[in-house]
Amino acid sequence: MRAAVWPGRPYPLGATWDGKGVNFALFSANAERVELCLFDARGRRELRRIALPEYTDEIWHGYLPDARPGLLYGYRVYGPYDPARGHRFNHHKLLLDPYAKQLAGVLRWNDAHFGYRVGSPRSDLSFDRRDNAAGMPKCAVIDTAFTWGNDRHLHTRWHESILYELHVRGFTMLHPGVTHVQRGTFAALASPHVIEHLQRLGVTAVELLPVHAFVDERNLVERRLRNYWGYNTIGYFAPEPRYLASASLSELKTTVKHLHSAGIEVILDVVYNHTAEGNELGPTLSFRGIDNASYYRLVSGNERYYDDASGCGNTLDLRRPRVLQMVMDSLRYWSEEVHVDGFRFDLATALARGDHGVFDWHSGFIEAIQQDPGLSRLKLIAEPWDLGSGGRQVGNFPPGWSEWNDRFRDTVRRFWQGSDGIVADLAFRLTGSSDLFGRHGRRPRSSVNYVTAHDGFTLRDLVSYNEKHNEANLEDNRDGASENFSWNCGVEGPTDDSEILRRRAQQQRNFLATLFLSQGLPMLLSGDELGQTQLGNNNAYCQDNALTWLHWENLQRDPTLFEFTRALIQVRLRHPALRRTLFFHGTHFSDEAALKDITWLQPDGSEMTADSWHSQTRTIGLLLGGDPGDKFVSLLGYPEIDDSFLFLLNANDEPVSFVLPQLEGLPEWELLLETAWPTERATRTSIPAGSSFAVPERSLVLLRAPTPKVQGTSV
Repeated sequence: MRAAVWPGRPYPLGATWDGKGVNFALFSANAERVELCLFDARGRRELRRIALPEYTDEIWHGYLPDARPGLLYGYRVYGPYDPARGHRFNHHKLLLDPYAKQLAGVLRWNDAHFGYRVGSPRSDLSFDRRDNAAGMPKCAVIDTAFTWGNDRHLHTRWHESILYELHVRGFTMLHPGVTHVQRGTFAALASPHVIEHLQRLGVTAVELLPVHAFVDERNLVERRLRNYWGYNTIGYFAPEPRYLASASLSELKTTVKHLHSAGIEVILDVVYNHTAEGNELGPTLSFRGIDNASYYRLVSGNERYYDDASGCGNTLDLRRPRVLQMVMDSLRYWSEEVHVDGFRFDLATALARGDHGVFDWHSGFIEAIQQDPGLSRLKLIAEPWDLGSGGRQVGNFPPGWSEWNDRFRDTVRRFWQGSDGIVADLAFRLTGSSDLFGRHGRRPRSSVNYVTAHDGFTLRDLVSYNEKHNEANLEDNRDGASENFSWNCGVEGPTDDSEILRRRAQQQRNFLATLFLSQGLPMLLSGDELGQTQLGNNNAYCQDNALTWLHWENLQRDPTLFEFTRALIQVRLRHPALRRTLFFHGTHFSDEAALKDITWLQPDGSEMTADSWHSQTRTIGLLLGGDPGDKFVSLLGYPEIDDSFLFLLNANDEPVSFVLPQLEGLPEWELLLETAWPTERATRTSIPAGSSFAVPERSLVLLRAPTPKVQGTSV
């Protein structure tokens, strides 16, 4: 390669192949010099260092007319090493381009990756002169061209969506329909057998745990563990190499295209709150060495230390225009180039903290997304908390956003665990959490309802363990949440006791039914429909092994739970009344309406009173009127007036009799679902209106009143 280098352009940032050559552009406000380092095809030998010739608007740039896709590169950035002032430049360290679209190789840990001398009495104030290039992954120039055909964002209506949180590797590593070469990769996720499972189940969107390039922490590698979940990002544009079977970005694009063809959206879990470089004692891999004072929030008046709201050592500073630009460019890249349909923002509160560290609706991050004509139309989901002061912001994100609702998780768990005095809170959770989200025109879909997620017990473990069992993480079982609101049904862990196994199976069905029959946006943890267990580990972030990989033989051995989950999803999707677009008000939709939109019932058939809401009862009934409150349902092929539904929930240890409401023109109720039964009843069971119906212990019953029969009410 000739040494020719042209001035190039400051935009776009990153390495951009234009069909003739490659433009390189890197932001650093405080650097004194930037060198582009070129490597051989295996990334082992540094071939040339080229000083980027131009510096425009804090962007260092140059153009190599002879460069081509496949070229491996990195940067060395010169500047002051003055941690007390926030500067940690060290040109002895090869650095990853924050805008790299693909990485080659893996990080091989050694002390040379640290900008200071590890073990020095001066700690991070010391300076290390060793070259770390041999152990660093390299950035790769790519050609982003791909034939998409007519593929587009699906824009599935929020209230018709079923989210399914999955891990690309864990979901496919043991799948019998996937070739061994492809297992654990995006290619596996595009397998017909995998997509068939998602379609049969009825999910409309997969929410992928982080797929941005990430790093295995050194302490994990030394314990022969790995970062499995991926919340340790080092590159916001490059996919994680271990998820690529072909080492080509087109593999991921092909997977998205296949999922879209199957009617399934792709949502990415993204980690813009922190990076893999940790605190002041962390490695120098990219941002820290490029411009530490610009990329990270530092403690005011003591810039040696990081203002850490993530609990991971550092927090990206999205108050800085160029850092915010990087995040926005990343979101647009994945949306426009990879066609993903939305994003779940990890520790989203940290992204919207203003100058004084306070969460701000009008932060640059939120306003940038709100005004973006493309991003604002995608599915935007916040994890509405971080680990900083005032970090919990459930219900406080602006219109257009949905939020993970841990109040739903905890309340539903406590109810079925058998806690007293929480039916009032449960009522809010069952109906979309209007107490949290019923402002500023927000809708029930603002609440992402879940009972389990990657962080915590699986559904099977939730009903099998009272305590966490994280010994495999080698942290003396100190990690992970200690309060899980779980109940082992009488024995801790595995058992052969048939009665306990029956009770556990029923409890799993209770949780699933509550999830899918509640208003809001349901999210299912992958594997819960298979009875997946992690043997009580509620923090399996470092377990990339059979403990976390889905065991598909469970489905062949006993498909009962899968079929029950599938039936629930079908019931929800068939009936607009079970997935309303508007919150309930406890009133009639119109003068002609037979029923109120919702009526809360006591076991004797009377309406709940103020006193009964504050009682220690573990039972509750709710009657849903058939009008879904959606003016457009008929245009979508649904009836304008849906069936009416009666929910009966009993968390007691003994049956409770409910008097079924008498509705004018309705002689009987149809029993649609009963969690005491492992499957749908083979024949429809009709129960006379006004009669007493015994709801079994710890169970949920769903009854239906077909629309044509309902003319009036005597509730």
